[in-house]
Amino acid sequence: MDIISYIFLSIIIFAAGFLLSFWVRSRLTAGKIKAAEEESRKVVEKAQEEAKTVIKEARLQAKDDLYQMKLDFESEIKEMRGEIANRERRLAQKDENIDRKLEQFERREGVISKKERSLIQREESLQEDEVRYKNLIEEQKIQLERVCGLTADEAKNLLIKAMESEARYEAVKLIKRIENESREQADRKAKKIIATAIQRYAGDYVTENTVSVVNLPSDEMKGRIIGREGRNIRAIEAATGVDLIIDDTPEAVILSAFNPIRREVARLSLLRLINDGRIHPARIEETVKKVSHEMDVEIRETGEQAAFDLGVHGIHLELIKLIGRLKFRTSYGQNVLSHSLEVAFLCGVMASELGLNVKRAKRVGLLHDIGKAVDHEVEGPHAIIGAKLAKKYGEPPRVVHAISAHHEDVPPQSVLAVLVQAADTLSGARPGARRETLESYVRRLDDLEKVAESFTGVSKSYAIQAGRELRIIVESESVSDAEAVLLSRDIAKKIEESLSYPGQIRITVIRETRAVDFAK
Repeated sequence: MDIISYIFLSIIIFAAGFLLSFWVRSRLTAGKIKAAEEESRKVVEKAQEEAKTVIKEARLQAKDDLYQMKLDFESEIKEMRGEIANRERRLAQKDENIDRKLEQFERREGVISKKERSLIQREESLQEDEVRYKNLIEEQKIQLERVCGLTADEAKNLLIKAMESEARYEAVKLIKRIENESREQADRKAKKIIATAIQRYAGDYVTENTVSVVNLPSDEMKGRIIGREGRNIRAIEAATGVDLIIDDTPEAVILSAFNPIRREVARLSLLRLINDGRIHPARIEETVKKVSHEMDVEIRETGEQAAFDLGVHGIHLELIKLIGRLKFRTSYGQNVLSHSLEVAFLCGVMASELGLNVKRAKRVGLLHDIGKAVDHEVEGPHAIIGAKLAKKYGEPPRVVHAISAHHEDVPPQSVLAVLVQAADTLSGARPGARRETLESYVRRLDDLEKVAESFTGVSKSYAIQAGRELRIIVESESVSDAEAVLLSRDIAKKIEESLSYPGQIRITVIRETRAVDFAK
């Protein structure tokens, strides 16, 4: 067999093999396609069955939901109908009540109209009777004047004088009896309470000065403080609001200002500038600003410490700052913060003895002079200013009233207000608590004696015990024993109205009758 035949045979065999393999592959592919179609048909049928099941379940769930919604709606409708029925029933009752009240009002209106007509008739009758009685009285007056020989005014004045004299005498006897009875009962308890409060508190004596003096290392420092053409002293006065008095006093500068806080800021600033040695306007402003900030911090901490020491909590921050400012305020030489702490302690002791609220009493005692922290900036009595501040910052009405009444700018209406008055008097009147200048002290004693001597019947008056007591000697021919009681009250009232003084003043009226004879 030649090569061509071999090649031709190989081609035929290859073509036959290829055709056979193609046929076999097509048969296998047709089988797979048929199986896949059968499988997809089954899947579709299963999916259709599941879809039918889901649709059926959804329809059942929807029916259940619709049924439940129907039940809920019917229940709500039923409740609404019940509520509407109740409202209709209440409205019907209200209509019945209104109709009933209208009937009552109509009946009352008829009764009132009848009474009004009756009153008008009675008024007319009374007017006629009044005219008739006036005429009768005038006739009687004319007859009495003719019989007595006195006019009506003269007789009236005589009668009034007689009744006034008798009434004053009876009033004096009643006042004396009431005073004796109440004094016996109240003095023992009051003395016990006050003595207990005083024994439990030991206060400091006055050491503060009202004038700030800065000591200098040498007189040469005065020139540096004044500065070239006075620029340094002007800068200090402008920054602090304080007047610097530089005179011939050796090694000292006096600071003058009505505001104690500014005076203290100026004092501390000047001391720092002297210690630092650098005194010029820029340094002065920087130092004053820094000291002012430190002073604010110290004021707040001082107020917080005072409230903490007394156990008084919940005070507004602004009131705390005002309490701290009292540290630099004095009254008759007495430090106002120390005075307030002392009053708070005394109030607490007396309140505990009386079974009152101790914390509230201490709170009022601490805040009673809070108005003095700003009384150089606001016009009016410090008690009223303090009450307004306490009310502004949320203090209770009882505390506000006690603050405003502690100097009787308003009448005291509670035991707490009276306690604060007593504690304030004790703190200011104890020996060593306050001091005055000689000039004001002598003037006050002189004013007391002048007030006493302005009354009729006063022979001599003496202010003793540093003005705490006023002894008055009266003429026995002009003033009776009963009138002496009224005279002491009238003098005390006039002193309260016309003079200003610390503590209280005792008024003693002395009346004596002397009989003198000689044995020969």
